[in-house]
Amino acid sequence: MTDGASTGRFRLYFWAYVALLCGVLIQFAASDDLSLGRRPWENFKRTAVEFSWPSFLNVWYGNEQLEFRADDGTLLRVENERASEARFLKGLADAVWTTFKIATLGSFIAAMLALPFGLAAAKNLRLPLWVARSARALLGVARSVHTLVFGLLFVGIIGLGPMAGVLAIAAHSFGTYGKLYAEAIEAVDARLMESGAALGLTPLQTLVYGLGRMMVPRWLSVHLYIWEFNVRDSTVLGLIGAGGLGLLVSEAVSLFQWGRLATILLAIIALVATFDTLSRKIRHDIL
Repeated sequence: MTDGASTGRFRLYFWAYVALLCGVLIQFAASDDLSLGRRPWENFKRTAVEFSWPSFLNVWYGNEQLEFRADDGTLLRVENERASEARFLKGLADAVWTTFKIATLGSFIAAMLALPFGLAAAKNLRLPLWVARSARALLGVARSVHTLVFGLLFVGIIGLGPMAGVLAIAAHSFGTYGKLYAEAIEAVDARLMESGAALGLTPLQTLVYGLGRMMVPRWLSVHLYIWEFNVRDSTVLGLIGAGGLGLLVSEAVSLFQWGRLATILLAIIALVATFDTLSRKIRHDIL
């Protein structure tokens, strides 16, 4: 394709995108969905103030004689805020571990199930056309359905709990693993595949026997990447009853406990950042 034709296509796509954005904005404006609600700035400032004091600080600075009173001044109860926050932090630690377990087991199940489908979907292995197309179609369907949708489905089938989250992670990640496996295989140098053919090997045999040392690090890198993504994704599965940090997020938001929500978000950031650092180091060491 000439440079002129490429530039023309770019302009066409660019203006089509601009037209799409304009259409979306017009539709939002026509339905009055661009409103930020009543007193957004005041609400933002109040929320920001509450976020600025994460609840975990109450373990050291909380009121040990916190009084709760009715509107008429009647004393309802007295609570030790430090002890209450310590119990919350213990529950938060359990939720972090549950979230990590959901992501870990779900990723492993998906990685194992997707391997044969990734092999089948790779174009350069030249499997029967109906096999390759069926594998690509199944991987595409799994990848197109969001994890939360799978979560709702599995909660309805097996009930509330972490196992619904594990299956939701596995179902969605199955499609992503398969696609990335296939792309890794298709990226193999064609000359290496031809060398195997010259020795009388099929493309699959060449891949298994001749290129194993090359492909295993790539597949491990894919696994670490998706596992890392699933750690982030699984933090919200509790919103639909699949256990983990999402349940605490839902409770904090419903009760307007912005200090506790700040603590939960800090825990999520710490979990994701730690896993991201470890996975990046491992990928660096194996590639």
